[in-house]
Amino acid sequence: MVQLDEKVNQAWAQVENQYQRRADLIPNLIKTVQGAADFEKGVLTEVTELRSRVGQMKLSADDLSDEEKFKKFQEAQDKLSGALSRLLLVAENYPQLKANESFLALQTQLEGTENRIAVERKKFNEAVQEYNTKVRSFPTLIFAKLFGFKEKQYFKSQTGSDKVPDVNFDFDKKKDK
Repeated sequence: MVQLDEKVNQAWAQVENQYQRRADLIPNLIKTVQGAADFEKGVLTEVTELRSRVGQMKLSADDLSDEEKFKKFQEAQDKLSGALSRLLLVAENYPQLKANESFLALQTQLEGTENRIAVERKKFNEAVQEYNTKVRSFPTLIFAKLFGFKEKQYFKSQTGSDKVPDVNFDFDKKKDK
């Protein structure tokens, strides 16, 4: 059980590592985007505020068994991912920004980081599955309860991710919000 617990903790550390990588890239992206004239400041402000909130929210290995804390952490990360997606989508309307080499490099790094986050979350869920299976299996569950080994939380899909997104590539027409 100790080995499996450590495996979960190591997988969690890798998830945090990728979230930190994303957080480190965001200020550079913001600075690059701010250079574009008339860029929607609301999107930039939202990304900056969400990054700040996510940076203040810490989840220790001990908190991985606390469903409420884990859920709040995941929601904050999901909101930041959504804001970054909107930022990159809005940036498509700015030809000078799309041509900016720094922006393109940062965009590529952020997309790669989002993929790395997905991979590490998958590995984390696999480690949690192995751990939870052991903790809930007889006779191990007796010792698990005795020594305080509790089930860990899984990453779950974002609410609404089961619905097909509306994709519209007609950037010439402004939509009412």
